[in-house]
Amino acid sequence: MPKPQQAAQAATHQRHQLSLREKHEHKQRVLTQGAPSVTGSIADAVVIKNGNLFFLTNSAGIAPLGGDHGFGLYYHDCRYLCGYDLKLAGARPLCLVSTATEGYLAAFQLTNPDIRMSDGALIRKEEIGIRWERLVDARKRALNEVITIRNFEARDAAFPLAFSFEAGFEDVFAIRGLLPEKLGRSREPVWKDGALSFVYEGGDKLYRSLSVHFSPAPDSIEGTTASFDIRLQRGERKQLSISLVIAESENIDEVAPDPHYRADFPRIEDKLRCDCDEWVEDEAAISSDSLLLNAILDRSLRDLHALKSRLGEREYFAAGVPWFVTLFGRDSIVTALQTLAYNPEIAAQTLRLLAQYQSRQMDEWRDAQPGKILHELRTGEMAKLGEIPHSPYYGTIDATPLFLILVGRHAAWTGDLKLFDELRDNIELALEWMDKYGDLNGDGFIEYASTSEKGLINQGWKDSGDAIVNADGSLARPPIALVEVQGYAYQAKREIATLFRRAGDDERAARLEREADELRRKFNRDFWMEEKGVYALALQADRQPVAVVSSNPGHALWSGIADEDKARSTMERLMADDMFNGWGVRTLSDNERRYNPIGYHLGTVWPHDNSIIAAGFKRYGFDKAAMRIFMGVIRASMHFDHYRLPELFAGFHEREFGVPARYPVACHPQAWAAGSVPFLIQTSLGLVPEAFEQRLRVVRPQLPDFVYWLEARRIRVGAASADLRFERASDGTISFSVLKVDGRLNVVGGEPQV
Repeated sequence: MPKPQQAAQAATHQRHQLSLREKHEHKQRVLTQGAPSVTGSIADAVVIKNGNLFFLTNSAGIAPLGGDHGFGLYYHDCRYLCGYDLKLAGARPLCLVSTATEGYLAAFQLTNPDIRMSDGALIRKEEIGIRWERLVDARKRALNEVITIRNFEARDAAFPLAFSFEAGFEDVFAIRGLLPEKLGRSREPVWKDGALSFVYEGGDKLYRSLSVHFSPAPDSIEGTTASFDIRLQRGERKQLSISLVIAESENIDEVAPDPHYRADFPRIEDKLRCDCDEWVEDEAAISSDSLLLNAILDRSLRDLHALKSRLGEREYFAAGVPWFVTLFGRDSIVTALQTLAYNPEIAAQTLRLLAQYQSRQMDEWRDAQPGKILHELRTGEMAKLGEIPHSPYYGTIDATPLFLILVGRHAAWTGDLKLFDELRDNIELALEWMDKYGDLNGDGFIEYASTSEKGLINQGWKDSGDAIVNADGSLARPPIALVEVQGYAYQAKREIATLFRRAGDDERAARLEREADELRRKFNRDFWMEEKGVYALALQADRQPVAVVSSNPGHALWSGIADEDKARSTMERLMADDMFNGWGVRTLSDNERRYNPIGYHLGTVWPHDNSIIAAGFKRYGFDKAAMRIFMGVIRASMHFDHYRLPELFAGFHEREFGVPARYPVACHPQAWAAGSVPFLIQTSLGLVPEAFEQRLRVVRPQLPDFVYWLEARRIRVGAASADLRFERASDGTISFSVLKVDGRLNVVGGEPQV
């Protein structure tokens, strides 16, 4: 090549690198906070959700008026209600207990403090009981409540009970503190036909309203406060009903409150309970002699039911409440993978949804290229106005190979190529994206460097702006090739090669297998850090390793890309004391300069991360290490309300406090956290589907040491299902027996053939 041409190319490359650096630095100023939200803590939030409607309050059922918090009533990426207060004679009641064991229903028991009335009379503390029940009904887009007030004393009582409301109609991105633009206009709240009405004229030409209905009608109103004069004889109780109804339309007349709205609370509760019970009963059923394990699994499945959301006619798992109640490529796929052994249907619907939104064009604003699977789809005001690129946004490096993996694993469980055939064009596009657009510099690895002004700096599952760090504490320089993404790419090609071979295209299958083998060779050469005994977190600009010890290499074991000797060393490194804190594997070693036990991705523990790492350990035969992770996650769940695993928790060692420290703004419920225990159970039992051969393989089954027997019923493989029983012998070994088989299915033990 002539020297002038070489010089021109070098200058162009330098300008490109400078442009990438400038964009990177700009986005750091916008999106570098290491947390999903800058609001106050929601760690103790009581959460209820049904469909696309959800409500968060503090432990007393209150969403504070004013202030910087994430409580409120949400729908379609908008917080309709941001404040909801209750006062008894001017004083806030005391909370005795609150619960939300059912995902759609919450209950609070409140009582009064000592209250001196204006006439000098004293209402002594704990004389009055207030039972506050509420449920969300997505069908009517309503929050329905029944408040029962009871006089426990042997004398009459009279006092005012006041409910105050505040509606902000904020976009979820504004609440999170990412891009706090206010785009529309709120009208003055009005009372009409006994209902309080809030209306917002959105900049997206959509009217949004919140109407509050009361039964009986308030005795007095002032501003946005409704007051009731409560008079109770000794032992008497009275009930009030309140419903908050959401509406949105391009027509102002269609968001007016319905003066005849009444909610039949018992009927709605029965319907929601039946829906939830039917969904749980349709899943594979796991029972054991351990009440603890049974309760944790039941909580997980009910949380997954609550996180089921709908887009058009299809259902998927929304990522998490409150920040990510939306179709989220990576999270929705991973949760579907975690739950394939329980019910593969939502995986199929998720794949069809993601295929529907697969990018067909280049779009720098949305970080999109042809064939790429979306990162996040938002439907709120800011997305509709183009203030954010999430309509949808494609800034994820791993959703596309994970999409292909889910296609392959779904087929392994169902023994059916129909979905593969249906999505053939989408699969081809995804494969082409991996080779053409995913590999920015032609080095054979998939890497990212965002082009969007308001896109994510980091685009793997650790996607906060400060997540990918060097040993000296500096941020990694794009383009960035993450360790786990190379594993996903390897596994994706192996999975799809298997399906092409089953479909009769041996040539295409062989080509994908060769590409996967070459990727594995390069990966083990370039990512391995001999001196640290583990894979690098990533390769960055100029192919320099991001040489820190992180949890990400555990995903490489799950994918099967790791060489055997390196897999063992990686396992040992991840289970060392600086990484494994007793509850799970930290995201970053506490020996690293940027370690922070409450940094979003810099030292915390994520249940889903650990479930994948445990599956990787199991794949390579490190069963004891996998079980240590399972036991750690189980012990951690005991310290969270209702055994609900949050999105993440702090990385402090178990020895420091004896309980896991909460992460202040973690989502809960959160989909892949809820999927973690079901997936860990599948992993420990060693369930390997071979549906095309009408076979279920059980590989080296294990049970937690506090479980002596476990039964897994309705394990579906292809068109058949099996009921299995696992038992611990006196020497500690685990055996299994087949209780029942419906359909043609052979259940066998032993290692799968390679």
